[in-house]
Amino acid sequence: MGFAQGVSGLNASASNLDVIGNNIANSGTVGFKSGNTLFSDVYAGSRVGLGTRVAAVVQNFSAGAVQSSTRGLDVAIVNGDGFFRMASPSGEIMYSRNGQFDQDADGFIVNAGGLRLTGYQLSANGTVAGGTPGPLQLPTAAMAPKATQSIVSQYNLDSRSAVPTATPFDANNSATYSYSNPVKVYDSLGNSHEVATFFVKTGPNAWSVYATADGYPLNAAGAMLAAPTPAGPPVVANSAPLATGTLSFDGNGNLVAGAPTTLVGGKINFAGLNFANGSNAMSFTMDLTKSTQFGNVNDPKKLTQDGFTSGQLTAFAINEDGTITGKYSNEQTQTLGQVVLSSFVNPNGLQPKGDNVWAETAESGQPLTGSPGSGTKLGALASGAVEASNVDLTAELVNLIIAQRTYQANAQTVKTQDQVMQTLVNMR
Repeated sequence: MGFAQGVSGLNASASNLDVIGNNIANSGTVGFKSGNTLFSDVYAGSRVGLGTRVAAVVQNFSAGAVQSSTRGLDVAIVNGDGFFRMASPSGEIMYSRNGQFDQDADGFIVNAGGLRLTGYQLSANGTVAGGTPGPLQLPTAAMAPKATQSIVSQYNLDSRSAVPTATPFDANNSATYSYSNPVKVYDSLGNSHEVATFFVKTGPNAWSVYATADGYPLNAAGAMLAAPTPAGPPVVANSAPLATGTLSFDGNGNLVAGAPTTLVGGKINFAGLNFANGSNAMSFTMDLTKSTQFGNVNDPKKLTQDGFTSGQLTAFAINEDGTITGKYSNEQTQTLGQVVLSSFVNPNGLQPKGDNVWAETAESGQPLTGSPGSGTKLGALASGAVEASNVDLTAELVNLIIAQRTYQANAQTVKTQDQVMQTLVNMR
């Protein structure tokens, strides 16, 4: 006769209550995985057991519900068993399902414990480098400006337009041209300039094209006739060679590719524009090949250019495939890096470290690290969302009642053993 069975039951029940209590306490913890207590019986060369013991406490790594969030750096793993790969400042690697991130003073993406989210940085050519993942650091410097190199313009020139009677062409006299339209371009320092294109109908299906840059007339080679001065654009004599070329259309209103169109390839070539502001001289083309001449109003159907001024990072988003896209104040976007995920053959072999992270062990196996995305084992990422705890609170409360009754029953076993022992003592 002994107390071993009852005491072992009390100890095991107490451990079970601890696990259930921990689950309940973390029912609101983002990315938390609930635990389960596994019991085993104890025998020692006898058909009468010596009670029970806690064989293991295993975690349930099933996915929690995805909840929306208003924070741009919150991200959830969906449809996969991957983990965020985190690194401490000293280089220790941890893993987590909690996607609540912030940005520290150095631009690193970190969790509440200061661990840095890892991924692939950009290579020198601006693409995701791949290779060994490292801590993701968002740039704090401004995006450098880009000088305009190409303009794509698609105009409809009204075939009903009359040939202007006022001559010669004068950019300051609207009676000398049929239609004009400006476009903003950028130099190498990010300063904006206005390039204006003027169209003068010269006859059926025939047009002359002129251009100015910040009001300065351009010659047939697309260069400025005079360097900019504080006094502004000069007064140009009527005999100055202002025309940059001619356009001709066929009977269907489509641009004629060859002669009599003098613009090679339907493009205006701007060569060596020097705005005397310290920027590099600008050379770029304006493509007019998709322009038409229909019996409709003069209208730009498309007008784009590839330059921009400098800009500061204002916002960023983490995409489904882990790429981080930054949005800048100059209305440009740029890929800043890519988040990686890791999975394990035996996630229950991971060692819980607290603060919503786990560490790799020999039992978990080595991490399988790669890029997230739909259809991958790792799962995809959902920005502006978090993965809730997978604790089933209703089930835990039921388990709590069962564990309580089990504890009370084991206590009753000890009490009964005590009473029997007391009876034997009283027999003397």
